[in-house]
Amino acid sequence: MSCCGSGAELAMLAAPDPREVLLVSRTIAGGLRQTDLSVPDVHCGACIRTVEKALDALDGVTWARVNLSTKRVTIKWRADASPPPFIETLRNVGYEAHLFEVDGDARDTTLSELIRALAVSGFAASNIMLLSVSVWSGAEPATRDLFHGISALIALPTLIYSGRVFFRSAWQALRHGRTNMDVPISLGVLLAFGMSLYETAIHGPHAYFDAAVTLLFFLLIGRTLDHMMRERARVAVKGLARLAARGALVLQSDGAQTYLPVSEITPDMTIMLAAGERVPVDSQVTKGLSELDVSLVTGESVPQPALPGSVLRAGTLNLTGPLIITATASANESFLAEMLRMMEAAEQGRSVYRRIADRAAGLYAPVVHLTAAITLVSWLIVSGDVHRAITIAVAVLIITCPCALGLAVPMVQVVAARRLFESGIMIKDGGALERLAEIDTVVFDKTGTLTLGNARVVNSDNVDPATLALAGAIAAHSRHPYSRALAAAVPRLQAPIVLDDVSEHPGCGMEARLGGSVLRLGRPEWALTDTSRMDLDGSSVVLSRDGQCVADFRFEDRLRAGAVETVGDLKRDGLAVEVVSGDREMPVRTLASGMGVPYFAGVLPGGKAAHVAELASAGKKVLMVGDGLNDTPALMAAHASMAPASAADVGRNAADLVFLREDLSAVSQAIAVSREAGHLVRQNLALAVGYNLIAVPIAIMGHVTPLVAAIAMSGSSIVVVANALRLRGRGKSDKSQGAGASTPRMSVRLEPAE
Repeated sequence: MSCCGSGAELAMLAAPDPREVLLVSRTIAGGLRQTDLSVPDVHCGACIRTVEKALDALDGVTWARVNLSTKRVTIKWRADASPPPFIETLRNVGYEAHLFEVDGDARDTTLSELIRALAVSGFAASNIMLLSVSVWSGAEPATRDLFHGISALIALPTLIYSGRVFFRSAWQALRHGRTNMDVPISLGVLLAFGMSLYETAIHGPHAYFDAAVTLLFFLLIGRTLDHMMRERARVAVKGLARLAARGALVLQSDGAQTYLPVSEITPDMTIMLAAGERVPVDSQVTKGLSELDVSLVTGESVPQPALPGSVLRAGTLNLTGPLIITATASANESFLAEMLRMMEAAEQGRSVYRRIADRAAGLYAPVVHLTAAITLVSWLIVSGDVHRAITIAVAVLIITCPCALGLAVPMVQVVAARRLFESGIMIKDGGALERLAEIDTVVFDKTGTLTLGNARVVNSDNVDPATLALAGAIAAHSRHPYSRALAAAVPRLQAPIVLDDVSEHPGCGMEARLGGSVLRLGRPEWALTDTSRMDLDGSSVVLSRDGQCVADFRFEDRLRAGAVETVGDLKRDGLAVEVVSGDREMPVRTLASGMGVPYFAGVLPGGKAAHVAELASAGKKVLMVGDGLNDTPALMAAHASMAPASAADVGRNAADLVFLREDLSAVSQAIAVSREAGHLVRQNLALAVGYNLIAVPIAIMGHVTPLVAAIAMSGSSIVVVANALRLRGRGKSDKSQGAGASTPRMSVRLEPAE
């Protein structure tokens, strides 16, 4: 019996246990689970299509998407089934994979390999070029043969070392019966080298060692630049990951304190958070007073108070005092994890432009090979010169490589995602970026979007303390700005009130039971039985008991920083701007009139979505900007959507973009970046297609040598990358106002909760 297993047996041994896959997977909506795998060998559009197609074919898999920047594939599969054989399937199509683990401190071995290969090829190309110049200058046959031999000795180890970046990928593709962009590259390099070696052996006058090595050099420049730009996007993700706590001190039920890794912290665990530590998961303060650095969430550098009842976001920093907090979410479901997923998802989208480029690049490999073969046969028939026919065919093979087309779209998306991230704007996918560039109408929610959402009760002194405490107890169960304002208005020494069956009715208010009575806190027309008393001294929110008014509350709010300027900028850019709010007529009219935009007041959640749909049916492409639970249907119905980081969880999930800072100028900046990105994508596609339309006929006619073909093809890729990088230098936005920023003093009196 052999002591060694077969390759198939070893592959099965290397596959993870299904229980391990279940352990690292997480449950998501719709009865699905999500698994992330690291696939380090993917590097082009053909790789992405192969991996996604193989995984999509598995039973139980509903969605698979590759992130080229992180070399990660995200798979969604039915939770009621056992884990499909992801890793074995990818191995069968030529890609090694393993369960994804975030390691922000891991060394970038790929960049190191690329730089070493680039350095070797650059050194070799410069030396071979010096020898070639001497040959071109009229060297004697003996000297020419000597220089060709020396060039071969330099080129051979260079191709073996530097060319492995392309040869390895091409071989993996061919041995599994497919092609990718590296196949024509490898064929062109090897044919140029082989033909040159043959010419050297027979003392021929022509050799193209310089073309083979120079082609590698320029291709490695483009691939290194591409990798560096993707790595810069990954650095942003790594920077966010470093803000996550590694673990926390958890208070057990028996009073013991245990330090647990953040991955083992679950909702309702009690955590002891010392000063100077980061919040490990989304939590709520149960005891203690402190100040927090929440710049990660809001962009505001001024410390914010933390006191019992305060909601804490994962990644924020506890500055001054110890706190006892209760976890409200696991690490995978916390705010910081959500930001990480959105940042990484920017690369996973498939915009129209990218799908076109991917399909074109996928067709290129067979078309390139066919074109080169037809060129070879045609020149053999026309000239009968085998050497010339092979030389021209090699030049065609090299010059038609689709590298520029493959880089045209993803490079712009990576740079745009990085640019937006640096400005505190998270984008979910490249398709969202493209849709944002197409919008012609912007619809704003009011409370929490145009205004700060930090409403303040202005008549609490006129309300009986017991009634105020009752309203605050109901309001504490909601995250709505009015609810938070009411809860904050209740003195801290009030005894807690125990309520039954507390529920929230979006767009209407809160309902609870106390004893045998039904309490409602919200819109007068919803809370009161007697609708003739709806206008109670201009009240905006009422507390009712069994349909009878107990108290009314009025609020005021301030505009969000940059709101007036942003609306003005959008209007100057030719965009139609509207305010659609659930608030009553008076406060909405006051705000909209001050900005000079039309408005719709008293609109319920379904009405907002219907209004957006009506605009869409009229041919408008709408950007919806909102923050509340009631804005979610409209966010999903819009052509593109944005929400602040302070929005309700469901609102953030529905939005295409999330802005972290308080300044509303993020909206106009995101639109500007998306439009710039759209221009650059179209320019890149035009450059890539135009290059081929010009270069290929010239090469087929025999007017291009392999060396010129190598320089031209590599140059087109570098031009595409350089053009994408221009996005970082154009239209730099103003810095956010930061700590010293002043907020507009325009007060807005608020009425019914949105």
